[in-house]
Parts: sequence; structure tokens; C-alpha cells
Amino acid sequence: MSIRLRPLEREDLHFVHQLDNNASVMRYWFEEPYEAFVELSDLYDKHIHDQTERRFVVEHEGQKAGLVELVEINHVHRRAEFQIIIDPAHQGKGLATQAAKLAMDYGFSVLNLYKLYLIVDQENEKAIHIYSKLGFEIEGVLKHEFFINGEYRNTIRMCIFQHQYLERHKAPGGMVKPTAQ
Repeated sequence: MSIRLRPLEREDLHFVHQLDNNASVMRYWFEEPYEAFVELSDLYDKHIHDQTERRFVVEHEGQKAGLVELVEINHVHRRAEFQIIIDPAHQGKGLATQAAKLAMDYGFSVLNLYKLYLIVDQENEKAIHIYSKLGFEIEGVLKHEFFINGEYRNTIRMCIFQHQYLERHKAPGGMVKPTAQ
């Protein structure tokens, strides 16, 4: 299966806009849906040189299939928040797992992060299963963290550390070894 990550470009904003305005995608995404295209374009302009974010388009067999993001990158504490969206037309093909591995490899090997964490809706069992399979562990439950569709939602914070990732996903003699624990 051919999958790759590439940097988000201005030409991708229409694809992002479609994802942002898809109710099934935004069901578990803790942001206000139905954003105007001009807002998205303004955000892109504002964040294009932001060193605390890395946003990638997931491509599968030459088609845009989703987004993977490392945001809130903190180079002092060597951590970042991991986020992923797979287009519903491409779900169920294992793309989330593959794209996450590529993003995790980038975060731990290129950015030399110590920790990746994520926030997931407590009821999003599919995502929790995928994250657990990748090695993310539950750090805790955030009660009534987000107000979505008229109700407060509990979320789970999960994380994985660089050394755990390398032990689990890298072949001996791989590209990067943990630098500090």
C-alpha cells in the first residue's frame, strides 16, 4: 500500500475545508465545525512559519486521504500534541495506523521529541484502539473537557515516549537512539 506524508500546501486548503465541514469527521474533533474558507486561508497564512506546528497531508495512491498534525511543539520540554483526520472515503484501510507511524517517526527521529500526546473523545473506541496499538498509553481522563452538541464530553489523554516508540517500531541500528530520558 502506497502511503506518504507531505507538507500541507495552500493548494490543499480546499481538501482541508471539506474535512472541516464534514459532520462525521468533526464529530470527534474538538473544534467548531463549518469554518468559512477565508478563515481557513487566514489561519494558514498566520501559521505557515510557526515552528510549533507541523501539518502534513496523507496521500494514498496519489490521492489526498487525510491530515496528520504535530502541534503545540515545545522544543524545551521536547513534546508535541498529535492529531489525525482520515477522510471517510479512505477509512477502514489501515491508513490511520500507517500515517500515524510516519508522523511519529518524524516527531521522534527528525524533531527529536521525547513525548507525543493526544486527546481523544472517551467514546471514540476505534481511535483509542488504533492509538493503543501504536503504543500510546492512557495518562488520564479529562472530565467535561469539551462542550460539543449541547453536552460536555470526557476525553482521554494518551502519550508515548521516544524510547517506547523506538523499542516498538525501529529495527536495531535504526536512525535515532533516545538522547535523554
